[in-house]
Amino acid sequence: MLPIDSLTGSAPLVVDTILNPIVVLAIGIGLVVLFMMRLNLPAFLALILATFGVGLISPSVALADIPSSAANTFGSILGAVGIPILMAALIGKCLIESGAADRIVRGFHSTIGEGREDVTLLGSSFVLSIPVFFDTVFYLLAPIARAMRARTGEKMGLYTTAIIGGAFAAHALVPPTPGPIAVAGEFGIDLGTVIIAGLLIGFPTSVIGGLVYGRWIDARMDVPLREALGTTVEDLNETMERSNAELPSFLEAFAPIGLAVILVATSTIASNVLPEGSPVIPVTTFFGDANIALTVAALASIWTFYRFQEGDLEAFHDELVTALKDGGNIIAITAAGGAFGAMLGSAGVGDFLVSVMQNLGVGPLVTAWLIAAVLIVSTGSLTVAMITGATIMSSFVDQLAVHPVYLLLTIGTGAMFFAWHNSSPFWIINEIGGLEQDETLRTFSFVGLVMSVTGLIITLIVATVFPMA
Repeated sequence: MLPIDSLTGSAPLVVDTILNPIVVLAIGIGLVVLFMMRLNLPAFLALILATFGVGLISPSVALADIPSSAANTFGSILGAVGIPILMAALIGKCLIESGAADRIVRGFHSTIGEGREDVTLLGSSFVLSIPVFFDTVFYLLAPIARAMRARTGEKMGLYTTAIIGGAFAAHALVPPTPGPIAVAGEFGIDLGTVIIAGLLIGFPTSVIGGLVYGRWIDARMDVPLREALGTTVEDLNETMERSNAELPSFLEAFAPIGLAVILVATSTIASNVLPEGSPVIPVTTFFGDANIALTVAALASIWTFYRFQEGDLEAFHDELVTALKDGGNIIAITAAGGAFGAMLGSAGVGDFLVSVMQNLGVGPLVTAWLIAAVLIVSTGSLTVAMITGATIMSSFVDQLAVHPVYLLLTIGTGAMFFAWHNSSPFWIINEIGGLEQDETLRTFSFVGLVMSVTGLIITLIVATVFPMA
């Protein structure tokens, strides 16, 4: 087939004008929305099809390179995040099924005290969302929030925003959730640095969105206690009636989370404090690797689940297999999102957007935030927004005047920006929380908006004061 420019001298200019990178981006996002929302295809399939679609329409991508480019990026992300995400899925499943998650919530509540249920829910959701996926955390904590509403007779809106605020921040900013792990791998950032930075930025951001905004909106919106998914008020109260003796101790319940954080943090500290060549560094590097640290944490959670599980070994096996299947789906979506973002990068989207933003006086951190914000509004998936944004911005890591962890943080905070009806957590919160759609918008969607803007501002301030370059 003859190239276009051999047929007419003006065709390349026409093609480059009509299919400039921003148009390619719009078409790519449009394809994802079409496949996921209109055709109801699985997210993995929608993203892969959109990846091939972007390659086909982009004048910057050679036709013969499209399959290998998509497959190579997909495979590299699988290798980077596969084991950590599967282990995180096991940890989350075992925490819930063993009662350890419930015990962590009670531990927070007894420490914080009566009358501070919103703080309890925010702290619990923040901690639990580090190893447990967002929707699972809401499944766990929503009945507790509804039981609290049944007892107090008020503040259902606040309880909901508190859960969302904590879960949003940890899910977007603190490994081992898929987004931060994948972006850290893409940018080559030490996982311990990401955890520390994610905690420092994530917690105040969650407080502003989950508690400050939550108290403001709760005073303006009375959410009645409705039946949800066949769960009555009496059923809700049963979730809080089990004695602590029937649950793991707080130390055992928290051990998987603590182990993962300690092992990763020890590796980071040792590599920065000990002299080069120290015999301790290889050991801490081994155990501090995300694959090993999360495997150790998963084994601890599995042991607790084994001790407290009430079924036979076959049921125990089936629960673990279910967790691995769920984790496999997350891995596939994560890798497909990365392939989609890499194809957009090959199409010149990143270069184009950064160039436009630089002409407007906007730096790469704000550019990354804007890209992630556009993607979350368009696709509804925080993980997809993060992975795609990271692959678009990856070529600019070496040009930063600050540490690349700040680029990760702006992508994470941008990916919180106003998820709405096209987001699966929107419907989970709507149905499990017993909310109307307008109530879900004012809680879930606007909490994300407040946290996104707040997180960006905090990140820019910290990056200015401590660039770490």
